[in-house]
Order: sequence, then structure tokens, then C-alpha cells
Amino acid sequence: MALQIGDLAPSFTLFNTEKKEISLSVYKGKNVVILFFPLAFTSVCTAELCEMRDNIATYSKLNAEIIGISVDSIFTLGKFKAEQSLPFDLLSDFNKEVSTAYESIYENFVLGMKGVSKRSAFVIDGNGSIQYAEVLESAGDVPNFEAVKEVLAKL
Repeated sequence: MALQIGDLAPSFTLFNTEKKEISLSVYKGKNVVILFFPLAFTSVCTAELCEMRDNIATYSKLNAEIIGISVDSIFTLGKFKAEQSLPFDLLSDFNKEVSTAYESIYENFVLGMKGVSKRSAFVIDGNGSIQYAEVLESAGDVPNFEAVKEVLAKL
């Protein structure tokens, strides 16, 4: 069954691009936007994360932290983050456990790839509850960022 509004967000600890463990619990008291994305360096993922970068002040004013998660390695994510000047953590879900917990994973993706994160957006409030959940079937689509901002504005 899909995660629902009001559900407690699945906890996780993953490595960021600086090889530091980051847990969802460190964001207690803050709103968090979690963006699962299929693969670094692809056109839609780059556009999506750069849109977040370009609007980071808006999200900061809404007391929101941004986290990007994909199944790419921390090394790939590190290069991607540096090249795109992304001012938020990118976390490696290389073992696919978090993408699976958030029901945001393609069993079969393009070119025979298996276990790739689906493009998804979740808003988690300061108490750890899901306030917005959007899991997209098409990797070519992007989340409804206006809806994300509307939810954040109400928290």
C-alpha cells in the first residue's frame, strides 16, 4: 500500500557526497522535501534539481530543507553536485532500501536497468509525518513544485 498523508515517514540513514551519514531524524523540527530521482547527469534530473537550486531561497523561507536521493554512487553524486552547484545534500541509496521503503523504485527501468529510483517528491513535516507524496511513473515528468510549496506554506 502506498504511503499516505499523515503516515510517519520511513526513517533512513544514507551517505552524502562527503561520505557523511545523514539520517532523516537530524531534520526533526524542520520541514524536509525529499526528491527521489532516477539518475544523475540525465536531462530531466538535472533540470529538476537545478530548479530546486535556483529556488532554494523560497524553500528556506518555508523552513524547508531539500534532500535528493538516487541509487547512484556517492562518487557520481559528488561530481553531479559539484558540476551543478547544488546547495543541498544528495544521498546515495545504492542498496535501494530507502527508495523501496518509499515505494519509489522501478523494478525495470530503461536499457535493462533494474532497481532505479522513481522520480518522487515527499514533504515531511517537523514531526516526521508525510504531508505530501507524489510518485511519478514516467521519468520524463517532474513533481508539482507549486503543490509542494503550497503544502510547505501551510506547515
